[in-house]
Amino acid sequence: MEKYTVQEDRVPTKETLQEAHRRIKGFIHHTPVLTSEGIDAMIGAQLYFKCENFQKVGAFKARGALNAVLSLPKETLVNGLATHSSGNHAQAVAMAAQVCGVKAHIVMPATAPQVKRRAVLGYGASIIDCEATLRSREATLAEVIRKTKALFIPPFNDYSVIAGQGTAAMELFDELAEKGEHLDALFVPVGGGGLLCGTALSAHYFSPKTSVYAGEPLGADDAYRSFKAGKKIPHPHPSSIADGLLTGLGDKNFPIIQQHVKDIFTVKEEEIIAAMRLVWERMKIIIEPSCAVPLAAVLKNKALFRGQRIGLILTGGNVDVDALPF
Repeated sequence: MEKYTVQEDRVPTKETLQEAHRRIKGFIHHTPVLTSEGIDAMIGAQLYFKCENFQKVGAFKARGALNAVLSLPKETLVNGLATHSSGNHAQAVAMAAQVCGVKAHIVMPATAPQVKRRAVLGYGASIIDCEATLRSREATLAEVIRKTKALFIPPFNDYSVIAGQGTAAMELFDELAEKGEHLDALFVPVGGGGLLCGTALSAHYFSPKTSVYAGEPLGADDAYRSFKAGKKIPHPHPSSIADGLLTGLGDKNFPIIQQHVKDIFTVKEEEIIAAMRLVWERMKIIIEPSCAVPLAAVLKNKALFRGQRIGLILTGGNVDVDALPF
């Protein structure tokens, strides 16, 4: 499968993350940080929500895709871009292609939410349907690339993508530092591991006293199992309402997670739905199920984090309002 090439195929450094932020900041929103006294009181901690649900394409994925694509010489983009995704990375690659004036070919499972499919089409990309399995996604993408010669922009298993995703935590750390505040803990969801890796590296370089944690659906807990076992253990049949977290960990992602992540917590479907509803009701903002997983993890383990300052990256707001789980 043809993939773009980068100058340095290595774990992002502090300078790499800073460079990524300079590269993409003119194309993204600097998303706000919100708080909720009601949710704080429920947990007994002070929470800071980095609202990537307000990001372009409605999710943090814009950061990684843009950094990857804007890192490339223009002549490498002439045949367009290609990827596979259940939704948010699909939109991000479609938007990056639009920014660069090239075509985007997006392989999506037929079960992907309609709101995400419509957004991909809205950016001018073409959608190629596949079955809702990683094998089908990869096989279909390989055929698309064979026909189009488009460049594959990976969803998470890529250092340029990881560096771009890490810029969300960078902004959060900077904003709190300006107020003389710091985080004791920072929570994100984990699927393939791109955001978790970028966040963990950002904390390592810019806020080393902040412990990074992940939340994962119990029905798609390959990251949890792998983290505890010390080796990658794929989930044979991942299933969850959190459709953005059904992919397995990437080979580049797992070593970073092992080195820089403090722990991973699993949550049940009903806990995800309850956390999602809580944010809708108390904060009056739209988040999707995958986005609610970290808050569900904090709520489930609040005794461990009582009295702490906790950051949560609200990863996306692309929810099908015609099919709400509550």
